[in-house]
Amino acid sequence: MQRYSIFALARNALSGHEQWQPVWRSPEPRPAYDVVIVGAGGHGLATAYYLAKVHKVTNVAVLEKGWLGGGNTGRNTTICRSNYLYDESAALYDHALKLWEGLTDDLNYNVMFSPRGVMMLAHTVHDVQSAQRHIHANRLNGVDNDWLSAEEAKAFCPPLSLRPQMRYPVLGAALQRRGGTARHDAVAWGYARAADGLGVDVIQNCEVTGVRREGDRVTGVETTRGFIGAKRIGVVTAGHTSVVMQMAGLRMPLESVPLQALVSEPVKPCFPCVVMSNTIHAYISQSDKGELVIGAGSDQYISYAQRGSFQVIEHTLEAICELFPIFRRMRMLRQWAGIVDITADRSPIIGKTPLQGLYVNCGWGTGGFKATPGSGHIFAHTIATGEPHPIAAPFSLDRFTTGRLIDEAAAAAVAH
Repeated sequence: MQRYSIFALARNALSGHEQWQPVWRSPEPRPAYDVVIVGAGGHGLATAYYLAKVHKVTNVAVLEKGWLGGGNTGRNTTICRSNYLYDESAALYDHALKLWEGLTDDLNYNVMFSPRGVMMLAHTVHDVQSAQRHIHANRLNGVDNDWLSAEEAKAFCPPLSLRPQMRYPVLGAALQRRGGTARHDAVAWGYARAADGLGVDVIQNCEVTGVRREGDRVTGVETTRGFIGAKRIGVVTAGHTSVVMQMAGLRMPLESVPLQALVSEPVKPCFPCVVMSNTIHAYISQSDKGELVIGAGSDQYISYAQRGSFQVIEHTLEAICELFPIFRRMRMLRQWAGIVDITADRSPIIGKTPLQGLYVNCGWGTGGFKATPGSGHIFAHTIATGEPHPIAAPFSLDRFTTGRLIDEAAAAAVAH
């Protein structure tokens, strides 16, 4: 793999930049692999990378039915944070945030991680109490989180309005300074390039159409490009996890719903951080291109449509315009939706399944992007060793039969 550096840039400038290697190969699938990862989003590519780098398992294929990063990885609002309430969630997401902080150097690819701060607004007495509960819980887990008064919140984010006549006036905010954003497609490209450099085959336009079994053991996958044998299969397909797992005869405790986002026309830098409001179901940041990136809660109906409903957009923009009157005349540039898979307790499923050799990583709901490096790292450990990583152990599939749920439905401080 050609290493990127200022010296490589200067060296290639002498040849008119015609000597750069392809970022990754486009190999034909082999008849069999040690591990097949279904889904070439951020989590799937990260899993393949850490399998190769940490566990030296390089006979790996990552299968993608479309193009690399064309699913939820390229359809999210790029927020990274770890201020979750429960111990299990805080450990998982903070593990990911620590990996985010060094990911550009690790991959030798600029993922544009920007720890600009994530501020969560409080509008009611209940919000204030809930936010302060989060702060105390986070500190007990070694996760940074600070309480700001309304005036301190406005000083941190000047466009924020503190008008007393607002329907939901700002009473304060919780701020995680280490949180921020990263470039979603760069994350997919960086992991794909690094995994490819370690010998992993990233195979696009290769849809999985079936999972072949011998009794209680999986032996490979049927695809649009033929059968591919595998000793172990990892399914990381977000909103389509239920569909893929049904091919293996397993029913998952998931619902798939659209999650919408939209961006404005680009403007000069004017918004310094990420602001979220669970009460009014809206959050906003500004991309490096100048667009205001706006997100909302998930739609209320089950669907695989990547568009979502208009009332969610209308409700979200009403909230943004009340919190930030400065943006009322902005034009919206485009809107889209991703398909997220949601569990009953709004926490992910990471680990083994009842079928030998079949592993699943799903149920991230609205929190998948922020977990990308941590998810891939612990899922790679699970696949390579056959046993759950200690951080992943509480997120096993059998918690829905034992009742040991991790109920982040209301505790996550996001609009699940």
